[in-house]
Amino acid sequence: MMNWKHYKDDFFLFVEAGYIAVNQADEDAAMKLFRAAEMLNPEHSLPKIGFGYLHLHKLELKQACKCFDEVLAEQPDNEMAKAFLGIAMSMTPTQVSEGEKLLEQSTKSKDPLIKRLGASALDFVEKFVKKTPGPVVAEKPKKKKSR
Repeated sequence: MMNWKHYKDDFFLFVEAGYIAVNQADEDAAMKLFRAAEMLNPEHSLPKIGFGYLHLHKLELKQACKCFDEVLAEQPDNEMAKAFLGIAMSMTPTQVSEGEKLLEQSTKSKDPLIKRLGASALDFVEKFVKKTPGPVVAEKPKKKKSR
C-alpha cells in the first residue's frame, strides 16, 4: 500500500491542477486530480467544489447543484460553493430567481474574487438568461448581377 503522507503537502497543488484541467476541458485529468486531493484530505471542501465545477462546465446543472449543496450542508458559510450554486441555479429555468438571490449574496462578500464572480454572473443572467429571444429575421438572397 502506498504511503500518502509524502503527498499531504501537495493537496493544494492537486486541487489547483484539477481546476486548471477543468478549464482546459480535460475531464479525465480533472477527475483524477480531484480524487487524489480528496484522498489526501477527505474533510476539505475544495475537491467537492471542484467536482461541482466540472459538472458546471459540462452544463450538468443538476449534478453541479448537488455537489455544491453537499458542501453547503457541511459549511453553510462557504462563499465559493454558494456563488457556484447561484450560477448553476440561475441557468436552470425553474431556479433562476433562487440563483439570483445567491449571486446577490455573493456580491456582498468580503472576498473581492467572490464579489466579482457574483457581479459578473448576475450581469450574465440579466443579459443572456432572462432575455427573451427576439424574432429571427431571414436575410433576402442577394440578386446576381446580370452581364
